[in-house]
Amino acid sequence: MSGGAFDYDQYRLGYIADSIEDRIRTNNEKPDYWWGDWNGQVYPNEVIEEYKKAIAYLKIALCYAQRVDWILSGDDGNDSFLKRLQEELEKLKQDDEYGYIKKILEK
Repeated sequence: MSGGAFDYDQYRLGYIADSIEDRIRTNNEKPDYWWGDWNGQVYPNEVIEEYKKAIAYLKIALCYAQRVDWILSGDDGNDSFLKRLQEELEKLKQDDEYGYIKKILEK
């Protein structure tokens, strides 16, 4: 595994994004109490849209943090840093489930 300048903490951003996506998926499920936990929430559409934006920002931040980690660790040079960053941002735009990453990156 390459990198390590940030002790691989950048991956926590991905875990947070995944957790928010889980909340979106379980939104409007019937809340029930099971083993001490409430399952399902009811968030209004305005909140869900902000969650989707948060996911986009977290994924972009993860991409930048990963690329910076590699250049700081000596795994990338200046040219490969810039090239890989653009490639990964483009992939994020293509894989964007909610449509916010493209909007953010094209501001």
